[in-house]
Amino acid sequence: MRPDGRIGGLVQSLSEHLVRNVEEHLLEGARRDFLQRGFTTLPFLAPDEVKSAVADEIESLVEAHGVRRGMSFKETGHTPRQMRNVRHREISEHGTVIPEVYAAPDLLAALTRVAGEPVLPCPYEPERYVITELEQSGDTHGWHWDDYSFALVWVVACPPAEHGGFVQCVPRTYWNKQDPQLHRQFIAQPIHSFELRPGDLYLMRTDTTLHRVYPLSRGRRLIINMGYASQADLHKPISHETMDGLWHGSREEQAGQTV
Repeated sequence: MRPDGRIGGLVQSLSEHLVRNVEEHLLEGARRDFLQRGFTTLPFLAPDEVKSAVADEIESLVEAHGVRRGMSFKETGHTPRQMRNVRHREISEHGTVIPEVYAAPDLLAALTRVAGEPVLPCPYEPERYVITELEQSGDTHGWHWDDYSFALVWVVACPPAEHGGFVQCVPRTYWNKQDPQLHRQFIAQPIHSFELRPGDLYLMRTDTTLHRVYPLSRGRRLIINMGYASQADLHKPISHETMDGLWHGSREEQAGQTV
């Protein structure tokens, strides 16, 4: 889908903001946090008009194409996924803002500076972007790793921390899909917790950072996860059991299945 003039203007606004307004000390501070904890918040990365356009498109897509899912996966110790989401396929077919923002060269350049290595579009398209909504008590995106190295998450809605919905992560961990040993990971490394607010963005090192969204008790959490690859990801074998199991299948299969 070719972007219209408004979309081109938004991408240009994002690029100008990144070049003119994002100061070096902000990127350096984010880089230190990222390298230490595998996580950093980047609320300064996009101007308000781009955040609003992304949020409006997310709201529209989740209303029209969101599918309720409840699953668990042996590759992550049977941790639960209870959520509504919109897959890459529907976002690509019906979205305009998100695909253009995802691939914006100046955004990739800024993420590369924070990560300390090239941040590249994900070669496996289903992991490029996915919308996730937690809307019911108990909804969670349980403990897991991702197949690819980086995730940039745009937060549209999130409750106060006392109602759940905040991020927890364990950096410098290794995903053995045959034997994930989650409890050993918790003992070996500290668990960091991060409260988020609407309009926040955060970058996570998702292949070596065990992470989850704390179960919701009230309110609503709505985000888009934009997944990116490292150079190393392009040259190693990657299977996609949890991604394929979570996002694929019919609407009937997507409700209540356990893998």
